[in-house]
Amino acid sequence: MSSSAGKAGPRAGAGDLLALVRSGRATTRGALQQATGLSRATVGHRLDRLFRAGWLREGPADPGGSPLGGRPSVRLEFDDRHGLVLAADLETRHARAAVLTLGGELLAEHTGPLDIAAGPGPVLDTLGRWFAALLVQAQSPADAVCGIGLAVPGPVDHATGRVVQPPIMPGWDGAPLPDLLGDAFRRHCGAPPPPVLVDNDANLMAYGEQRHAHRDCAAFALVKVSTGIGAGVVVDGGIFRGVDGGAGDIGHIRVPAGQDARCTCGAHGCLAAIASGRALAARLTEAGVPAASGSDVRELLADGHPEASRLAREAGRHVGEVLATVVTLLNPGVLMIAGDLAGTAFLTGVRELLYERALPRSTAHLEVVTSRLGERAAVRGAGALVVEHVFAPERVEERLAALSL
Repeated sequence: MSSSAGKAGPRAGAGDLLALVRSGRATTRGALQQATGLSRATVGHRLDRLFRAGWLREGPADPGGSPLGGRPSVRLEFDDRHGLVLAADLETRHARAAVLTLGGELLAEHTGPLDIAAGPGPVLDTLGRWFAALLVQAQSPADAVCGIGLAVPGPVDHATGRVVQPPIMPGWDGAPLPDLLGDAFRRHCGAPPPPVLVDNDANLMAYGEQRHAHRDCAAFALVKVSTGIGAGVVVDGGIFRGVDGGAGDIGHIRVPAGQDARCTCGAHGCLAAIASGRALAARLTEAGVPAASGSDVRELLADGHPEASRLAREAGRHVGEVLATVVTLLNPGVLMIAGDLAGTAFLTGVRELLYERALPRSTAHLEVVTSRLGERAAVRGAGALVVEHVFAPERVEERLAALSL
């Protein structure tokens, strides 16, 4: 995990000043002097580099005045319109792609069927075509794209962007996704590929939701229950991924109720084998109610189908049993339930077992909520992750040097 707050010391560079402005910790020249210990002239010189790059702009005067006395100071703002971010969220049978400003505003969006079982080459090539059309729709040039974020439904080695033994992504294990998506961008958008970041979809959903509505929550957990089950955790503003990206894979925790159920990973007894959208779809089909995926179950739940509601509540109880341990371990301030099954019936089941099994100390200040961003959570999180990466202090210094600024 990393922080974008910047260093508050006399060695702070232009990248650190930009981070302080972006985080809101220091938004005037005087406040930057106080936060860093730099002289007025040095702050002015480093800010000039950022202005010339087009990354900062002057806003209205700060009504509170300068912390160093004198006239009200001009407020400094990050110019989130000088570049763009592309983001995509892959599900098992469909995908969402979007063009966003650096501040997260959605400029153009496309959703459509896309079978992840087709493999990384065809799927990412399709995303490249979608991106090209979206840039035309947004009336934006490809060279304005600062980076691409991709959410996938499987474990990811964040350092390499490679998917690691994904249970529901056949043919994707170890594929160089940043290179493949970068090549697709080059072919279809006609520009050199920007940085490509890949992460697990639950991680990016958690990141997007935490930054959107729960910024003050120091320990935030999101559980996505769709075709599979996964969790994302944000601690102190950064995604917690574990040693190699495996954190949050709660769908493959063994539960007693599932001991006879075979999971897509090949094992028996996984939580996902009895409580995921895929598992509920199979049980509904056996009962004479055709359903092929979590999205089909979601539609049945929206229509108030009684058997779907009963199974969703039962699934929620199974997930709640596992979450009792998760909550006791992490002690989050917010637990968000998201995904296809995140409705009243499922949430009721989660609450029943969670509060019964978890330590009262762990749930005393816990909010159990549902998604604010809905189906856009992962693309918003992917966009935010790219912006944090591209404008990290050390990369800002590198980019300024490359621009001879």
